[in-house]
Amino acid sequence: MSKAASTRSSPRSGAALPPAGAGRLVDSLAPLLHEWLPRQRWFAGKGRPITGFSAVAATELMPPDASGPGPGLLHLLVRVEQRSTPDPDAGPVPVAPTDDCYQLLIGVRSALPPQLAAARIGPVHEGPLAGRVVYEALHDPRLADLLLEQLRSPGALGPLRFDRAVEIPAGLTPRLLGAEQSNSSLVYGEKYILKILRRVFPGANPDLELPLALARQGSERVPSPVAWFEAVGADVGGGAGPQSLTLGVLQPFLRDSEDGWQLALRALADGREFTDEARALGQATAEVHVALADALPTVTLGPHQTANLAEAMSGRLDATAQAVPALLPYVGGLRTAFDALARSGSAPRESDGAEAGGAPVTRAQRVHGDLHLGQTLRTPDGEWSLIDFEGEPARPLTERRRPQPAVRDVAGMLRSFDYAARTHRPWNPGWAERSRSAFCDGYADATGTDPREDAALLRAYETDKAVYEVLYEARNRPDWLPVPMAAIHRLAGHRP
Repeated sequence: MSKAASTRSSPRSGAALPPAGAGRLVDSLAPLLHEWLPRQRWFAGKGRPITGFSAVAATELMPPDASGPGPGLLHLLVRVEQRSTPDPDAGPVPVAPTDDCYQLLIGVRSALPPQLAAARIGPVHEGPLAGRVVYEALHDPRLADLLLEQLRSPGALGPLRFDRAVEIPAGLTPRLLGAEQSNSSLVYGEKYILKILRRVFPGANPDLELPLALARQGSERVPSPVAWFEAVGADVGGGAGPQSLTLGVLQPFLRDSEDGWQLALRALADGREFTDEARALGQATAEVHVALADALPTVTLGPHQTANLAEAMSGRLDATAQAVPALLPYVGGLRTAFDALARSGSAPRESDGAEAGGAPVTRAQRVHGDLHLGQTLRTPDGEWSLIDFEGEPARPLTERRRPQPAVRDVAGMLRSFDYAARTHRPWNPGWAERSRSAFCDGYADATGTDPREDAALLRAYETDKAVYEVLYEARNRPDWLPVPMAAIHRLAGHRP
């Protein structure tokens, strides 16, 4: 990751623990983590027994006071070992499992004040923190402020490296966002928002990589990173060796903006159409795609690559049907979408052009990867922004960073309009269809290419997204499972 020109070294008050000390610390916390981690919204290993923990790195951002009440702040990278099960996201043939690495920010006190009771992890009975209470540090304003101070003064502390692109003012009051999400976010002074990545992977995270690339292109559709921090030389296992890990990104907080999901739900509640907003959002999405294609390499997918893409989708369908039996009756109908995509790779398509010899191609580029209404913000003057470029957290980072057809993002947004309509009572399918059409119209206005022209590719990606939603809801929000299952019913060709 390239560093900002303003980065400079600065003294740090904390220290990195040596490997032996980090191991003893994590061992002493293991009984508490066994109980606490599976209850966290961002923990991806739900349903699989935890078999152990190992320390990747441990850093004292504020050393715990051995004689006083505290607080102390510990930054931990912990590898969580779990019994493996076949993973539908791994493709048609499950690969050898790798343990997940999580970023933990642990507060340490002799006793918790009442206002931090909800952040409690538990008392430590042995090891270097024996007799202390540990808790989720992001709930503590004093410790959250310390984290921002690290970003204000770029430099390194053990394996941690803090970088910034612009000056950051001091004295910004922190607050933890309580919204349900796969990471954690702090808002500072209603001016900046810091996303703390929880499940971390070796390599550049697209939630930093892509906004930085868009900033270089001068794109105003995505908030530009203000500061970020990484772990350098961390070995999370799996044979990859020491690498850098993106840990957090600070961006402007668009405090007067509203997210697209809430806007859509309000329109439904008020009995209003959403077509004007959807068309403008389609234009904004297209502008981001154009900027990404200009900023980063693009590739073409020939017949062989298209067939592989369809095969991977079909494999995810089979694996998901095994994990969610409600999907089994629809497998045959859903597979026709992927078969059609595979066949389209050997039939000429005017919209995509052709390789030498007449073989059709599909253009692929870097994309958002998890685009839906909740990943968009609209300002009071009607301008749309796209946020959260991390991609689908359940998919491997290498896949999320791979160039893909831009229609994948379009399919994600089309599914989101359907989600909104399905959550409203009574269900309004016409509202969803008109919003979907307006979004595609806006996209075509900005690019000159209508994503509906490649019907096989769009249907395949929408089907693949619905299958992903079924697995996600079954694992995390079973009450929501009927929403994607309604789309499964339609996409499989069943009559309403």
